[in-house]
Amino acid sequence: MLRLALTGDSILQRRLLSCSDPQVAPLFDMIRGADMAFTNLEVLANDFRGDPALESGGSHFGAPAWVLDELAEGGFDLFATATNHCLDYSISGLLHSMAALDARGLTYAGIGRNLEDARRPAYHEHPNGTVALLSCSSTFAKGQEASQQRPDMPGRPGLNPLRFDTMHEVTEQQLETLKQIATGLGLEQFRQMVIKLGFGHPPEDPAVFPFGPLNFKAAAETRLRTTPNNKDMAGIARWVREARALADVVLVSLHAHEQDGDKEIPAAFIPEFAHRMIDEGADLVVGHGPHLLRGMEIYKGKPIFYSLGNFIGQNELVSRLPADSYDRFKADPEMTPGQVYRQRTADDTKGFPAERKFWETVVPVCLFDNGRLAGMEIHPVSLGLGDARHRRGRPRLAAGEEGAAILRRFAALSEPFGTRFTERDGIATLSLPG
Repeated sequence: MLRLALTGDSILQRRLLSCSDPQVAPLFDMIRGADMAFTNLEVLANDFRGDPALESGGSHFGAPAWVLDELAEGGFDLFATATNHCLDYSISGLLHSMAALDARGLTYAGIGRNLEDARRPAYHEHPNGTVALLSCSSTFAKGQEASQQRPDMPGRPGLNPLRFDTMHEVTEQQLETLKQIATGLGLEQFRQMVIKLGFGHPPEDPAVFPFGPLNFKAAAETRLRTTPNNKDMAGIARWVREARALADVVLVSLHAHEQDGDKEIPAAFIPEFAHRMIDEGADLVVGHGPHLLRGMEIYKGKPIFYSLGNFIGQNELVSRLPADSYDRFKADPEMTPGQVYRQRTADDTKGFPAERKFWETVVPVCLFDNGRLAGMEIHPVSLGLGDARHRRGRPRLAAGEEGAAILRRFAALSEPFGTRFTERDGIATLSLPG
């Protein structure tokens, strides 16, 4: 029997004290008690080295490289690294972080010196089984995705991308109005010129009308449709099939902020991708990115966690910020980083500190018997909203009414997927028939 603990985003900037602090130690003792544990490395362990990128993942998440030691001491063996922050310090910063991971012999996936490297699974062995980890991200800035190596040219270092296609469906009347606006502004004439010069291409579907970077199509009602990019999905599926033959458990990690209206509902392309990965041989799909919980689905007897939210949330404790961050937040250059974050949240009245759902999560512990999911325990976790800024964001097991409320919320989010839990003694369980 293999016990695999799962967590969401780890945004770590300070020492965890996972062994010595009685407030957090019980949670990390549980994680260390599993045969393996997974987390999403949401910071760049680069010692703030590299070249600050203009487009960060929202804030430049550089971090001391020793955060990796803290997470390893906390019990983590598997690190997903494909996120919208892994190139906050450009390619040079990414390479510094990769060097820090490699120097410690840690098992990570999702980034590499070219696309094939970024897509490859990483394998971690335990006497009770081998786990293969694949990591990809649908949320990233253009140019942060790794590129394919050619016989005569190297590829570009970056992350393993899962791009998606977005179609804006509008009524015939709305589409006609958009065409008139595009012609009146000269946008349509410019698009045609780009195609004529050979620097662009018309849509494959002649019914699609591009308006700037957005694609529109006539339909009966106005709505947004997203579908996973077939080329990326096939490229990731190729390595899932490889991992299926070489490991007992195949874990696919997806970092995705995209939503379908409500932030707690994943965009339509995400379930489609997750189902395809399981069809190809994955045993579980673990999502993260929006910094809050989303529901869980059991598909063909295998779990899909659409987001495990924040596990460690110390984004307010980033000790260094480049000038571009100050510009983005319209912060006085004389302000310290802590003051910048305090201004961004309007003294905790908006953003993450203003909503409890960003400070609650769960830690599932999956039990695999000969590679088959045999059961699951789900532990409620609090990140300590209400504590001082330098103490909140540190996870601890939630008990009593707080823990029960977290489990009820996770159950409510999972109910639309037909998932049911049994709660007892502050822990939710999912038992599957043998």
